[in-house]
Amino acid sequence: MKTWVPDERNFAYLTWKQVDALPRGTTLLVLPTAAIEQHGHHLPLATDTLINNLLLGKALSLVPAELPIYALPPVCYGKSNEHIGFPGTLSMSAQTFLAVVRDLGASIAAGGFKKVVLYNTHGGNASLVDVLARDLRAEFGLRTFSLFGSPGATFEGVNQRERTYGFHAGEIETAYLLHAAPSLVHPKEYTANYIARVGRPELLKPEGSAANFAWLTKDIAASGVLGDPSAATAENGERWANEAAAHIAEILVAMYNFEPRQEA
Repeated sequence: MKTWVPDERNFAYLTWKQVDALPRGTTLLVLPTAAIEQHGHHLPLATDTLINNLLLGKALSLVPAELPIYALPPVCYGKSNEHIGFPGTLSMSAQTFLAVVRDLGASIAAGGFKKVVLYNTHGGNASLVDVLARDLRAEFGLRTFSLFGSPGATFEGVNQRERTYGFHAGEIETAYLLHAAPSLVHPKEYTANYIARVGRPELLKPEGSAANFAWLTKDIAASGVLGDPSAATAENGERWANEAAAHIAEILVAMYNFEPRQEA
C-alpha cells in the first residue's frame, strides 16, 4: 500500500525500545479507519484508505517535529455492506469492526498510552467510530478523539449537487487520486449517478436529515459511482488535499494539547 506518512511519524517503524521511550501521558496515536471497497470503474478498491493516508501524511509533515504524534497502521477494512454485490468489496460486520478497534484500543491502553485519535475516511464507519470513541473512553480511560474526512477543504469549484450527493467515487475523491496516485485512475471509465436531486424537496432523504431511507449502492448506480468524476483535476486535488492537511495538522496539535475543563 502506498504511504505518504513520513517515516519518522510511522508508529510501526519504531522498535519496541523506541516505543518504550515515548512519553505515555502525552503521546498522541492516530488510528486510521477506512475501507477496501468498490469505487466505480475508474478508482481502486483502496481509495478511502489511500485518501486517509494522503491527508494524514501531509498533515503529519506539518506538525511541529518535537511533538510525539504518530500514525498507527490503518484498519483498511470497514463496514462496507452498502456496496454488497460489487466484486472486490471486502466488508466487516458492524460487530467485527467494533471488536477489532476495541481490541486495538485495549492494546494501546495496556501499553500505557493515554490519547488516541480515530481518523475515519469511510462513510459506512462513521456512526461506529462515534460509538467507539465513547466506549474506549469509558472502558479504558483513554482520552479518545474522532476526526472525519477532509476538514478545512473548501472544495472551491464543486457544484452544489456534487457537494451534496457526490460522496462516493465522484469529483472530490477522483481529484485526490489524480493528484496523489494518477496511475490508479482510469478517466476513460468515468460514469455518473446521483442518489437524489438538489432543489427538489423530499420527505425522506438518503442521509443527513431527520428522516432517512436506507440504501444500497446497487439500488441506485450500476457502476457503483455516486457522483460525477468528470470535472476532477489533479490541480484541485492537490489544493484541496493541502487545505485539509493544514487543518488536520492544527486539529492534531489541539488534540495533543487538550485537557477537559471542569467548572468549579
